[in-house]
Amino acid sequence: MPVVWDERHRGHAPGAGIWLGVPVPGDEEPERGDALGAALRAAGCELTPATDHGDDPLLRVHSADFVAYLECAHRRWVEEGHVEDPGQPVVVPYVFALRQLTSGRPPHPPAAIRAMAGLYAMDTMTLISAGTYTAARAAVDGALTACDLVLAGAPAAYAAVRPPGHHVGPDFYGGSCYLNNAAVAAQYLRDQGCARVAIVDVDAHHGNGTQEIFYARGDVSYGSAHIDPAHGWFPHYAGFADERGTDAGSEANRNLPLAPGAGDDEWLAAVDALVAEAGEHRPDALVVSLGVDGAADDPNSPFAVTADGYRAIGARLASLDRPTVLVQEGGYVLDTLG
Repeated sequence: MPVVWDERHRGHAPGAGIWLGVPVPGDEEPERGDALGAALRAAGCELTPATDHGDDPLLRVHSADFVAYLECAHRRWVEEGHVEDPGQPVVVPYVFALRQLTSGRPPHPPAAIRAMAGLYAMDTMTLISAGTYTAARAAVDGALTACDLVLAGAPAAYAAVRPPGHHVGPDFYGGSCYLNNAAVAAQYLRDQGCARVAIVDVDAHHGNGTQEIFYARGDVSYGSAHIDPAHGWFPHYAGFADERGTDAGSEANRNLPLAPGAGDDEWLAAVDALVAEAGEHRPDALVVSLGVDGAADDPNSPFAVTADGYRAIGARLASLDRPTVLVQEGGYVLDTLG
């Protein structure tokens, strides 16, 4: 299987997150991408760098204002003096543009970057460092390069990218994600001639951003197995079983929330259901949001999926027999991630 990996991932180095107001060590750091690259090389894979695809595929999924914010956020943060006052080297939102503040009216654009962050960020964990935008764009291009390989005839291609993306919507970011790599890939496959695309998300957390992007569309289906947000897990506000899509996307969205402690049997049953529904969608191509943070040793979820379980999940996805683009999402234990 061809593999896309790009050293530009190292530009994203936030160093920490703000969890319930407390700085905590970051787990989505350059060492994570390097661990993936090292393991792939050791397995004999030839790593292909991402190729530049320009802005058009990105803007098919994300709003221009949102992309412009991500591109300028850290530069403006420095220019407006926040590295010195209050001494914060990365972009952290501190006030959020809740719709209740303006009775649902669009808020006026704020003058300060420290407030502008709250127009787009959904949490305080997802910090922007000097190289975050470059890395996020390389991740998008990595997913698109994997698409090109599949469109050229490869049965499957793997984009081993970071930062991940499935929590990013049309104009919001969070959950350690900045641009939605899998969603951009799915739209690109559509634009290159695939009439229907299925996305299957096996990350331990619900891909609320991907769901939001395609929720009213019938040409791209979305199915996810993930920790039940009713048990208090991120993203908290989405990922419930009754979210089935709307308008043209009615019944094209499927969430299978799983209880804490779920292992191989529960996960394989859920993936079997997602694969069956994806097949009913009759897709011309498949995009897999490949999170492995459901592994038994990963503290970011309460699941217990084994390495054998992931191999079986892979076999289930392969049974769809569709050109497949796999895009890396979560998975944070460096000793076992590779």
